[in-house]
Amino acid sequence: MPILEVENLCKTFGRTSVLKKINLSLEQGQALSIIGSSGSGKTTLLRCLNFLETPDAGIIRVNGETLFDAADPAAQKESSIRKKRLHFGLVFQSFNLFPQYTALENVMLAEKLLAAERPDFKAKKKEILEQIEAQAADLLAQMGLSNRMKNYPHQLSGGQCQRVAIARALALHPDILCFDEPTSALDPELTGEVLRVIRELADKNTTMIIVTHEMAFARDVADHVIFMDDGTIVEQGTPLEVFENPKEERTRQFLSHYRQG
Repeated sequence: MPILEVENLCKTFGRTSVLKKINLSLEQGQALSIIGSSGSGKTTLLRCLNFLETPDAGIIRVNGETLFDAADPAAQKESSIRKKRLHFGLVFQSFNLFPQYTALENVMLAEKLLAAERPDFKAKKKEILEQIEAQAADLLAQMGLSNRMKNYPHQLSGGQCQRVAIARALALHPDILCFDEPTSALDPELTGEVLRVIRELADKNTTMIIVTHEMAFARDVADHVIFMDDGTIVEQGTPLEVFENPKEERTRQFLSHYRQG
């Protein structure tokens, strides 16, 4: 059974159809790369999966559980959506770190907020916070940031900030880790830092969805590739099928532009 199933997902903004009957599935441990030109609907798809946008139609399932069904009004209650977001970890292209918190505090924050709702939090506060801090420190160490835990975002490079953001997304043990063009705000050297971390996660069979303009990276790291255009999935398949033997003319035109560049 796929870890993620999306059926006939649609989203409009005003009169513009941004997503048009999106259907996809993702297996446990797979890395899915989503490519396409700006405005093709890639980011909106991720935001719908993370419930930052509400789809107009369609179904989203994770591990067989229906997280969203547009036909069911109860599925759109904010109280239930908060819990559903925990299935996904999202890494934004612009980091979105809290400037008033250190790297360590940024990674700890979400888990601390959730821990405060536990019935045993007051009785075990010290122990729980120590566990959260130890886990956050371990994640930052995995990102190569052991010596930067006490630094604030303005004291970090863009690549370091993005690695903090990845650690933060991992902190709540999401089923699926989502990247929204994680290197678009970085220069080539810092881009390499972040891509190395994502490759390492892929090597550990982390289930991921990666929206990216880095075609070589998308080809190398993905188990499955989707090409989107004008709110639709035009073509999908293995990296070899999509990048080396595309069937659709729109796919060929898109890839030709990147090869010429």
